[in-house]
Amino acid sequence: MADTTLFKRLYQILTWSSFAVLVVVIILVLRKSPAPDVTADPAAAQRAEKKFEAADQAKAAGQPSQVALDRTELNSYLAQNLGLAGAAGASGATAPVGSAGIPAGGSGGAAPGASGNDPTAVLSSNEQPTIDQVQSSVKDVKVDMDGDVVKAFVIFDFHGKDMTLELDGHLSGENGYMQFDPIGGKLGSLPLPQSVLNEAVDKLMSSPENREKLKLPDDINSIQIVNGQAVVQYK
Repeated sequence: MADTTLFKRLYQILTWSSFAVLVVVIILVLRKSPAPDVTADPAAAQRAEKKFEAADQAKAAGQPSQVALDRTELNSYLAQNLGLAGAAGASGATAPVGSAGIPAGGSGGAAPGASGNDPTAVLSSNEQPTIDQVQSSVKDVKVDMDGDVVKAFVIFDFHGKDMTLELDGHLSGENGYMQFDPIGGKLGSLPLPQSVLNEAVDKLMSSPENREKLKLPDDINSIQIVNGQAVVQYK
């Protein structure tokens, strides 16, 4: 009888503990993380455009060239060219590959907030989502850079509710394609295990369709983060 009573008590403790853990996880996921303290302004976007124009002119003259953008210039450029619904100063037009040398990914015509089109699908689904599907629900993107690490902060729509996703990692170019190696991340305020991050990025980058969208323009040698700046190296 004592053993039965002890078993029931342990079962109750385990049940309530599991429920408590589940509640904490849900709260952490739904709780938004604070956005990085980065700014965007039209003047910084214009500086970025001029840097790309100067690099194009140098390249046309047969001279080596590169473009280095600080976080204000990068975020201002993204805000004007990504065409996200929630991005400040978004122009609604997707930046063409080549004019600025950075592939924009495209919107693919998918409706924002469409069912199943959210970044969390990469974390939980066995299917390989397309970049278009992920981008369709993204409302805002902010990027910070620290040393050689890029820190992406994403606000996305999940069934009508804004949620946040943070991804830290190393950006590089290999064999003509963009590469991203995650080193940390959070969904809301919930830290994500490294194994989950690796699997999510592998899923997103492994499909042939996504592979083509991650292809660097022919005149770009690499895009990487160096000393807190995004450096585009031309061939």
